[in-house]
Amino acid sequence: MFRAGVRTELRRAAEAAGTAIEIVGEADDTDRAVAVITATRPQVVLLDVHLPGGGGVEVLARTAAGLPDVRFLALSVSDAAEDVIAVIRAGARGYVTKSISGAELADAVRRVAEGDAFFSPRLAGFVLDAFSSGGAAARDEELDRLTPREREVLRFIARGYAYKEVARELVISIKTVETHVSSVLRKLQLSNRRELTRWASDRRLA
Repeated sequence: MFRAGVRTELRRAAEAAGTAIEIVGEADDTDRAVAVITATRPQVVLLDVHLPGGGGVEVLARTAAGLPDVRFLALSVSDAAEDVIAVIRAGARGYVTKSISGAELADAVRRVAEGDAFFSPRLAGFVLDAFSSGGAAARDEELDRLTPREREVLRFIARGYAYKEVARELVISIKTVETHVSSVLRKLQLSNRRELTRWASDRRLA
């Protein structure tokens, strides 16, 4: 349903601007995305950061180097620094959140196709700060142990969300949330939710 909405909005915005955007393929997981990108070699890939099967970083790792003419624009519900930095480090040319309008998204696609970088306004500043200071751009080995979904759950828990609230936000079951939290605690060698919240706060993830 979301992809259908994106298609409709892109076409509508392009028509209103007197231009055209041709959608040559789509995918619902990482393996399929790699196959479609390799087969169609589009000008721009609109890349879901948390795509099932490894996420946007995995897609970039498997395609970006071998397809230098393909440009990647990340799209996500997340505006967390580590998600943005991870995909930019992996080779994306921009990052926008899913609150973006159809017209803004069409403009972002066009600008990335022309070789520009594009970020949602709130994100541009800390991306520049991160890469100029080397702080957030530096690899965090502990954080890198977590999957994109585990990081997403971690941020909600650190913000004080109850398990049922996290489940509602991410459209997953409470049991799945519990499983992710247990995995995060194990990987980070933490004992409880309080320690997890402190760990996330120290890294400004909450």
